Amino acid sequence: MADLTGASLPAPVPKSRARAGVLLFAFLLAVVTYLDRVCISAAAPYISEDLGLTTIQMGQVLSAFALAYSLFEIPSGWLVDIIGPRRVLTRIVLWWSGFTMLTGLVVGYPSLIATRFLFGAGEAGAFPSMSRGLSRWFPLRERGKANGVMFFGSRVGGMLSVPVALLLINRWGWRLSFVIVGAIGLLWSAAWYSWYRDRPADHPAVSPGELAWIEQDGREPQHFETATPWRALLRSRNLYAICAMYFTYGYGLYFYFTWLPTYLIRVLGFSKLNGGLLAGLPFLCAGLANLAGGWLTDALARTRGLRTARCGLGFGAFLAGAVLTFSSTLVPQPVAKALLLALALGSVDLALSACWAVCLDIGRDHAGVVTGCMNTFSNLGGVLTPLVVAYAVERWQSWTFPFYVTAIVYAAGALIWLSIDPEKTIATPG
Repeated sequence: MADLTGASLPAPVPKSRARAGVLLFAFLLAVVTYLDRVCISAAAPYISEDLGLTTIQMGQVLSAFALAYSLFEIPSGWLVDIIGPRRVLTRIVLWWSGFTMLTGLVVGYPSLIATRFLFGAGEAGAFPSMSRGLSRWFPLRERGKANGVMFFGSRVGGMLSVPVALLLINRWGWRLSFVIVGAIGLLWSAAWYSWYRDRPADHPAVSPGELAWIEQDGREPQHFETATPWRALLRSRNLYAICAMYFTYGYGLYFYFTWLPTYLIRVLGFSKLNGGLLAGLPFLCAGLANLAGGWLTDALARTRGLRTARCGLGFGAFLAGAVLTFSSTLVPQPVAKALLLALALGSVDLALSACWAVCLDIGRDHAGVVTGCMNTFSNLGGVLTPLVVAYAVERWQSWTFPFYVTAIVYAAGALIWLSIDPEKTIATPG
């Protein structure tokens, strides 16, 4: 067997219990992350009514999370490069779980916006840290699929969060629903810290044969403490292009996190049950696309090279998302609108594994910082989305205008993909 350069590789070995365990933790982390994150979109109408919030105030609350998340992404990504995913993720999950639970105790607009801001600050770095962990346990040729499994979990969480939250709210009220979903993260963090190891060689379930397979691209550093090449990062056109591309992704994604249940139930007229189910449909489409996209980007990397595997796939997926989003404004039937919006997210998510794999391609030992930079800009896009929708609805009574903007943004993201070079790594000092 040979890699893309013709060098021989060790024969594939079956996944051990340890490697399967890493994937399971990544999957569950993503599920819990999105349960906690999307729960507020289901609770938004009840919170607004209970606390007397205007549409614009609720939009600001929804944006507060994304703002804090974006501000703390790079510090968290840098930290995971320095001390490793085991400790960083334990801190992250404990923090965000605590502030998810505290959301149920807010008494008004100031305390709600402060709590959601601190929740976002705590959750920042979760996916860069987990992606960094996957880069330690999986060789280059498997990282697309590994990231696909992780983001499949995020879409399962997104799919379940609205109907689960609505059930909890109907049974116990919106306040207790945040306490319940927040408590799940406490269990994850305890299990993660006791089980995971930053170096596969330190895990007792990893065999010598599997360790050779994991390290086929070159032995990983023995420790995480490596100097971050900030000058090279700041001069990297590649990194700027990746950040701009992911800004467009985040802008489109945050509508599904924030306003989709309100749009389906209050605007399109679906019942709470049907609206909850339809709110989960985009995440179902996206989850399946994550698995397919992870496999596809790895397959294309082996047969067509990294540029096609990352940039070609990203261009096609984002452009299709733009077309589907725009098409949703042209059809009159509510069901057709909901289906087209679901397919739009699925289309763009076909490239999600490629987005994160390209950070590992160019970042290598500094993948935590690179993914943190990328995810910062995604969430800056997410800051804008709830506000654009809120202002369009309150000032112009238009739910169509935001979809026009999203279609244009996705199309721009497709073009930006063409300027990324996944074969050009960040230079390390010295």
